[in-house]
Amino acid sequence: MRSFGFLFLILALSCKAQKDSQIETGHKFENLVLLAHDNYSNIGEYQTQIIRDQKTLQKFYSQVNKTRKPGLTVPIIDFSKEMLILVSLGEQRSQKNIVITKIKESDKEIEIGIEIFDKKKEGELSIQPMYYPFYLYKMPLVDKNLLFQKIE
Repeated sequence: MRSFGFLFLILALSCKAQKDSQIETGHKFENLVLLAHDNYSNIGEYQTQIIRDQKTLQKFYSQVNKTRKPGLTVPIIDFSKEMLILVSLGEQRSQKNIVITKIKESDKEIEIGIEIFDKKKEGELSIQPMYYPFYLYKMPLVDKNLLFQKIE
């Protein structure tokens, strides 16, 4: 019985599906939390967006869920205390990860850097799928302009 538990633990830790489901994004920005990430957003161009109300969040998820059955669940956010940062990478030929960094902050604005890099590959694929990744972060509500800078 003990060996069965040990074998199960080894299989769970080494399972490729477990590793693939982990989100490998990062941030160097206090109070920033990754709320949602997916590789298929139906958004063809790179864009960043601040979401400060439920209607805008609902509109984004209706775009994402156009071709999904069942669709992704819309998160419940208290917009009186929190706001969202949406980063859509547009069309990509490989899986990407991002790192968000607070570059500079003043009384009126926060400058945010977004670094995009390729996700590590395990083997080569003969057919490259197309990805349209998005990353949705939540943070405490601030009354400052947020400026985004793409770092390549």
